[in-house]
Amino acid sequence: MAQIDAFFKMLHEHGGSDLHLSSGSQPIIRLQGELQRVKYKMMDHESLKKLLYEITPENKIKEFEESGDIDFSYEVPNLARYRVNFYLQSRGIAAAFREIPETILTTEQLGLPPLLNQLALLPKGLVLVTGPTGSGKSTTLAAIIDYANRIRKDHILSIEDPIEFVHQPKNCLINQREVGRDTKSFSAALRGALREDPDIILVGEMRDLETVSLALEAAETGHLVFSTLHTISASKTVDRIIEVFPGDRQGQIRSALAESLRAVIAQTLFKRIDRSGRVAALEILICVPSVRNLIRDNKTYQLNSVIETGKNYGMQTLDDEIMKLVRRNIIDPNDAYNKAVEKRKFKEFLTRPPEDFTEMGGPESGSESKLRNR
Repeated sequence: MAQIDAFFKMLHEHGGSDLHLSSGSQPIIRLQGELQRVKYKMMDHESLKKLLYEITPENKIKEFEESGDIDFSYEVPNLARYRVNFYLQSRGIAAAFREIPETILTTEQLGLPPLLNQLALLPKGLVLVTGPTGSGKSTTLAAIIDYANRIRKDHILSIEDPIEFVHQPKNCLINQREVGRDTKSFSAALRGALREDPDIILVGEMRDLETVSLALEAAETGHLVFSTLHTISASKTVDRIIEVFPGDRQGQIRSALAESLRAVIAQTLFKRIDRSGRVAALEILICVPSVRNLIRDNKTYQLNSVIETGKNYGMQTLDDEIMKLVRRNIIDPNDAYNKAVEKRKFKEFLTRPPEDFTEMGGPESGSESKLRNR
């Protein structure tokens, strides 16, 4: 047992999501979305480096010392897995650990719409789960993949950096490949994937033009592809994919995306008022013919209107879902206001002044000079 495992045990017992170890600081854990300091001595660069290197693969140590940051995964048996990132900062070495539960929760247990299970049964196409860092994208995707694993009889191939949730083969054959350990890059693994007879491909993240291009190609050639992006809405997701490509290719990519995209799930996490955990609010875009036409004709600014009128197809806007959580007294109205798209809808629920300084009067009221003078 590594010395650092005691920190993971503490994080797990407190129900925290993240552990931060940083030179010149006490350890910090994230509970219910908020950082809390741990009563422990401040660690210096050398002692923390020794602690961290105890669990670091040799090839990753070399990579870290050359580049200044690395990602990998680490498992504490019978406890949990951790997504690990080391990086250098002004005081020395630092590390962030995200706990990945051993148990994969179902969409029902997560309180997600049943429609997400239907996406796991699609014969082909591209499904994207989007949202800011820490919004639960990996948890949602794991639930969808787990449903496919239980219901279908197919080959699921995942390409991740690093592997987060570990799936055991159930009704499906499932192979999980880790970038840096099992394959050189997302794009190299995707090129290989097309020769490995997969039915479903999970791409951990669409990071660059080549990965996006290969994922679209896989979706067009009869595979069901799942992936993530760090975008905050369905329309911005479509724009982001197209903008990755040079101008002379964007028309062609719009057509390809219009044909292959099946759904976009954009999610945001909120703390529950009763402090029993967190809850996700989801925006869902389903690619019905009208959506395909808007993507093809470069009218993505109209997608929000289609989502609002597409409830019969299972579509839902982020603001409507946030409002449901407010009305059911599950989330704080002030959090709802801060993360809503159309904030005016939530003004009447506020219990304190909004955090957005433009709503407090903006530069005209002297807010800008106050901010500068802090």
